[in-house]
Amino acid sequence: MKVFLSLVGVVVLLVIVLLIGGCGSYNRLVTLKQQVDQSWADVENVYQRRADLIPNLVKTVEGAANFEKTTLTQVIQARQQVTNIQMPAGAPNDPAAMQKFQQSQDALSGALSRLLVTVERYPDLKANANFQTLQAQLEGTENRITVERRKFNEVATAYNIAVKSFPAVLFAGALGFAPHALFTAKAGAENAPEVNFDFGGGPSAPPPPAAPAASTPAPAATP
Repeated sequence: MKVFLSLVGVVVLLVIVLLIGGCGSYNRLVTLKQQVDQSWADVENVYQRRADLIPNLVKTVEGAANFEKTTLTQVIQARQQVTNIQMPAGAPNDPAAMQKFQQSQDALSGALSRLLVTVERYPDLKANANFQTLQAQLEGTENRITVERRKFNEVATAYNIAVKSFPAVLFAGALGFAPHALFTAKAGAENAPEVNFDFGGGPSAPPPPAAPAASTPAPAATP
């Protein structure tokens, strides 16, 4: 009987320890989840800011005579694709949805880069005060996107580690704490998409003149 009571005491003690540990882990998961959701909201905010700037950019560029319509159309279409993607509420835990979201945003970044580089051929457009303001705003937004994506990956990684750690791993899935997908760098894009706003620069220096060809000595006169 004493042995039985001892075993029951051990089991009860283990249950109490697990309950205490579980409560602590649950509270920590809730805190980390809130941090991930907040960070994701910051990511969406900077992407939305960029999308909101584009209509003004398009309107300004359209005013330039003979501007390349194909480049402008690519930006409009890329923005439309971004707008059409509806992410679920909260930070994404579906890697496929995250990949689709990231691909659409990267496509818009590429279209914007091509558009702004093309502007180099239009001096009047480059000198437009409204266009210069939009350039500066887009540059700041691109930099902020990089910062917010990195912050999201940091807090999401900490959360994912907590979800997979003991004792949280025993109950996290049942309570809806699923790991979150992360932003990944595409090949050749370890840094943020570069937007070149420095279209100044004087004309390139002319190439140095070619060295005169060596003259062939005249043959000696025959006596």
